[in-house]
Amino acid sequence: MAGIPRDVWYADGLRFQCTQCGDCCSGAEGYVWVNQAEIDAMAARVDMTPAAFEKAFVKKVGVRRSLKERPGGDCVLLDETTRKCRAYDDRPRQCRTWPFWDSNLASPAAWAEAAEACPGCNKGNLVPLERIVEQASKIRI
Repeated sequence: MAGIPRDVWYADGLRFQCTQCGDCCSGAEGYVWVNQAEIDAMAARVDMTPAAFEKAFVKKVGVRRSLKERPGGDCVLLDETTRKCRAYDDRPRQCRTWPFWDSNLASPAAWAEAAEACPGCNKGNLVPLERIVEQASKIRI
């Protein structure tokens, strides 16, 4: 695969397996950016029209859109009882690419910090470099 950096610290891959614990969907306030295709898919997943979904779960931030949060930072799609995402199979790109964000891949220390907050980091199958680079290229955080 052309353009794959072979000299990065994670060149041998990283282990990750999502545990669906909900930890990355809660905590510090922030933004989960969404586009229309993602809104449409999540709306279908929770059996709503895109317009109703957007009214209930999406906020405008300038010209962009983000999922709303509950007070304290929990994503509105995080089920408060089960701690599972109500739209997991159709979650936004930002959520799908966790933890392979450039900020987490910046250094072994950055990855270790992400692993402290995410029980899926350093667990499960080895994710190869090519897949990591593909995921990281989809979003910059």
